Amino acid sequence: MSEWLSREEALERLGVRPQTLYAYVSRGRIGMRPDRADPRRSQYRADDIAALASRRARGRSPAAIAESAIAWGEPSIVTAISTVWHGHLIYRGQDAVALSDRTTLEETAGLLWALPGPISFEAPSPDAPPQIGRAPAFAQLALLAGQARPSLGRSAASLCADAAHAIGVLASALGAMAGPEPVHQRLARGWSVDDDGAEAIRRVLVLLADHELNASTFAARVAASTGASPAACLLAGLATLSGPRHGGAGEAVMQLAEDAARHGADAAIRRWLGHDRPLPGFGHPLYPEGDPRAAALLAGLDNTDETLRSLETAAIAATGAQPNIDFALAALTRGLGLPRDAPFHLFALGRSVGWAAHMVEQIVSGSIIRPRGRYEGLLP
Repeated sequence: MSEWLSREEALERLGVRPQTLYAYVSRGRIGMRPDRADPRRSQYRADDIAALASRRARGRSPAAIAESAIAWGEPSIVTAISTVWHGHLIYRGQDAVALSDRTTLEETAGLLWALPGPISFEAPSPDAPPQIGRAPAFAQLALLAGQARPSLGRSAASLCADAAHAIGVLASALGAMAGPEPVHQRLARGWSVDDDGAEAIRRVLVLLADHELNASTFAARVAASTGASPAACLLAGLATLSGPRHGGAGEAVMQLAEDAARHGADAAIRRWLGHDRPLPGFGHPLYPEGDPRAAALLAGLDNTDETLRSLETAAIAATGAQPNIDFALAALTRGLGLPRDAPFHLFALGRSVGWAAHMVEQIVSGSIIRPRGRYEGLLP
């Protein structure tokens, strides 16, 4: 029978940080199960840890180190915008959860963009009622990208002005009404929710504004490194966000909740795990003790949704993983009666601020992102 170790024992034997341990789990290199004495904690398979520790002791090639850095590895790009530090999300030295208590997305943009005041995301009123949804959002950014001038040689202020305009256009395509108010109030009007709902929308937009070098931000930085326009960089981020392993995870949580409503939470979870699919909405490699963004958002919601409450209880019992931001987005969407695709809309609008911050930082650095591939095919 396999021996199972506590988190502290696993970290000691491997000599790594909690983020690295959870990265090994997410890649299937270390088995994990809920601690039977305390389901809120996890245990890790000792045999897997011993094998990894042995390989680490033998040393690693530069190629292996570079490869691992791409997937939940060590930091690989210098940035002053955000980081995850001891379970906290930090925006330029400030705790993002604390910021979400009091700031708007516009004020958060001012911080992340290193500008002295809040940004305006007001979009010009259209001549006709705007088309709203994921496809119009892509179309509007593509249109702007096709018309915009490249970024090389331009000042940070000029780049930020273009980005603010593009985000205003994106906000309209994602459901925000026209007007000078902060974007969370315009979204609330578009979705017909009250002041409490608008406050919840404000909070989640701030919590989603950046998350260091996630996949969509990396895509935006790659585009920026070539000199692409601000709108093109945002479009690169939006395209990457749409994948089911990133911003599309919110849709999977909504589907899981619907399955739980029809079949019961335990049965729904067994079905997902039985098909060898990771359970959406729970666990995060960078937050082995729980996603603080989810905790902050859920604490402010009056969650009377029995389906989600039973799903949370059953998921923790089955996996030991805590709710992440995707679960919290589903709770917000169901609780406020928002459109079913609201999780993606909120994610895209909030994260666009981070994409723009990284776009400017990358362009100012003057470097191009161009890794090499390790060829394993045939040679002549």
